[in-house]
Amino acid sequence: MYKVLILPLAKIDVKEAADWYNSRQEGLGRKFTLHVRQKINLLRKGPFNYVTRYDDVKTAVLDIFPFMIHYTVNNAEKLIIISAVLHTSRNPDAWKSKHESPDIID
Repeated sequence: MYKVLILPLAKIDVKEAADWYNSRQEGLGRKFTLHVRQKINLLRKGPFNYVTRYDDVKTAVLDIFPFMIHYTVNNAEKLIIISAVLHTSRNPDAWKSKHESPDIID
């Protein structure tokens, strides 16, 4: 199974989206966060099961919410690097500015 490294700004993407969903309906942000975690767990098992969107960046669409997880795979280190979690209507080039110190999840 692959490890997952989530860049800090990707974490901010998730928090901002969860906050927005909570402002619409109490508990919906928690449901959104749960779906992000579930998709990440699927990525850990099969990161190459998803589409390469541009260059070496792959994307995984959440099942219920209109968001995509943008990530790259370091196969040699068995590492998935999540750079952004963006609404599908946002410009995908936004992930390119996501370059900060990562956190590793075992």
